Amino acid sequence: MQDNRKERYKTVAYYPGCALEGTGQPYDISTRAVGKKLGLKLEEVKDWNCCGAMEVKNIDLEVQTYLSSRVMSQAVHKNKAEVVMAPCNGCYHNLKKAEYDLSHKEKSKATVEKISAKAGHEAYHPGEIETIHALDWIKFGYGEEELKAKIKGGLKGLKVANYYGCMYTRPRHIFPEKGHGGDSESFKDPHYMDDLLAIAGAENVEFPLKTACCGGAHTLSDSDMSTKLVLNILEAAEAAGAEVIATECPTCHSGLEMHQIRALKKLSKDTKVKVVYFTQLLGLAMGLSPRKVGLHANVSQSIPLLKAKGIA
Repeated sequence: MQDNRKERYKTVAYYPGCALEGTGQPYDISTRAVGKKLGLKLEEVKDWNCCGAMEVKNIDLEVQTYLSSRVMSQAVHKNKAEVVMAPCNGCYHNLKKAEYDLSHKEKSKATVEKISAKAGHEAYHPGEIETIHALDWIKFGYGEEELKAKIKGGLKGLKVANYYGCMYTRPRHIFPEKGHGGDSESFKDPHYMDDLLAIAGAENVEFPLKTACCGGAHTLSDSDMSTKLVLNILEAAEAAGAEVIATECPTCHSGLEMHQIRALKKLSKDTKVKVVYFTQLLGLAMGLSPRKVGLHANVSQSIPLLKAKGIA
């Protein structure tokens, strides 16, 4: 698979998920803009639905598996795709989990067959499509050597803490392709975002909380706990010398931005580190304007910092 990823990932079925149409819109804007700049093609999954990442999983895990399986079924049967790309960690995680459940659990398989028949569409069968993250898409669909030629130190002088969140590599059994060394992603110490932003000229700092939980799933039920978890991440990034935190998940991103404000109001803890999507940084490094990558729509006001450094 490794050798033909450039060809396989050149055109992918794009699953934005609910968040990228809402609070994560800057991620959607910048992902599309970077893809266009690199000549990578996104074909949105036709008639896609929610993957069940938040509320549904608390009610019925089998229905959640069905919802994620329907997205993959649509990509296979309506888009005729071999690869589906989900930039949201929650969506990415749930599609991979559905793939695992349908391969290992008879109950999941029976539920998906039953609901799919009732809904009038083809049931998804494991192995029909490959699910990837936006990081895989850019790293292997375009290629690191090609990216080096296209970007010449665009982020030079910018100190970045790369934050992957807790769902990108966990639990291990649903990500069988990771942790094999070589150019595979690491379970314990993910590095794909570090790799791409280093190519773009960023100075990646040693960030010990890159896979720590931000409390995103509990932000409504226990906001105080989410604020404390986010504050730990923000303070660790600042202690590491970071000027910005790069994110790859709309839920994590929103949590970091909103709880940074809440930490100031509730705990009088003022942190200065800015929060941006990694696709926004890549877009800027390739010469796209702040507006083209949706930087103006972020809550975290990073434009003055990036302008002062000659990046935006």
